Amino acid sequence: ASKDGEFRRQVSSFRDHVSCDPQAKFVAEKDRYHLYVSLACPWAHRVLIVRALKGLEDCLSVSVVHYLLGPEGWEFPQNEDDCPGATRDHLYGAHFLKELYLRAEPGYQGRFTVPVLWDKKTHTIVNNESSEIIRMLNTTFDAFATRPGVTFYPESLRPQIDGLNDWVYDSINNGVYKAGFATAQAPYDRAVTQLFTALDRVEHHLEAHAKEGPWLFGKELTEADVRLFTTIFRFDPVYHGHFKCNWKTIEFGYPQILLWAARLYALPGIKETCNMEHIKKHYYMSHVNINPTRVVPVVRCLLQLGCFWAVDGETLMHSHLFFRATGRICSSTSTRSCFPCPWNTCLHLSSSIFHLSRCG
Repeated sequence: ASKDGEFRRQVSSFRDHVSCDPQAKFVAEKDRYHLYVSLACPWAHRVLIVRALKGLEDCLSVSVVHYLLGPEGWEFPQNEDDCPGATRDHLYGAHFLKELYLRAEPGYQGRFTVPVLWDKKTHTIVNNESSEIIRMLNTTFDAFATRPGVTFYPESLRPQIDGLNDWVYDSINNGVYKAGFATAQAPYDRAVTQLFTALDRVEHHLEAHAKEGPWLFGKELTEADVRLFTTIFRFDPVYHGHFKCNWKTIEFGYPQILLWAARLYALPGIKETCNMEHIKKHYYMSHVNINPTRVVPVVRCLLQLGCFWAVDGETLMHSHLFFRATGRICSSTSTRSCFPCPWNTCLHLSSSIFHLSRCG
């Protein structure tokens, strides 16, 4: 936090781009690039989700740091059994992530953050800004993707996506950190008020546009959904208590956001990117200024409790959650009829978009 007690995020330092241009410094090639990520970090989580949705697992290899952020920064486990889900540094056997930063730029003085997009050919960092990495993964590697036609940044929606991204980032994605790391009352009050005003705005947006489709922009899943999801997934288990963002929970205060998140979580490949053990242990054990005992509370993630499940591609909900979201009692024994109308949907992967078709 700054002297006035307000949290200010450092700007990412490495901002090169991978290109399809054969003359470019960093050319899109299969198995040339490597991702360094944390399963706890919402910014790295964005990248893993887009990698999964595009089908780039065989193109972009990954190393996963330990969930604990210590005095030396992110660390790789030397024994993967000690931290299930984390890996060794597959490229150089580094002990700390900072070794990769210093390999790329000796004398580097900035923060050692994830995600990192690394070039295995020139042994350097291409980019460490998550918003730019997901744009690269969206189209630049299409020649090697299993779903090359899928785009999460369609040209027709770019002004709207950019506009929504701006206020969601400032008020929600970064807003939880501004509340959690505030060291004075006034900046905390500002941040938490701004945060819940923005969550209310998302809730009203989803409710107003429910007939158009399940996502923030109707029938098309976009990067705006991905960027918001990684914060919402962590909200109730971590940000609500640990960061004092406790006016409401997503579970009890935002039924439309809850259903939206459940639908996204049900998409193929998303569940595998979500690791609540890493998330809760990272926040509660790393931030000793906030939680000096490092005791990890017993927390639950509603999306992972089996309250939501997929049948024929539909995201359905348990009856008590249906009542909470709609105010209506589900009297039928059929879970299909419990899905909140006005539309029942079945998700399909197409060559160009995630689209919706009506189920009978």
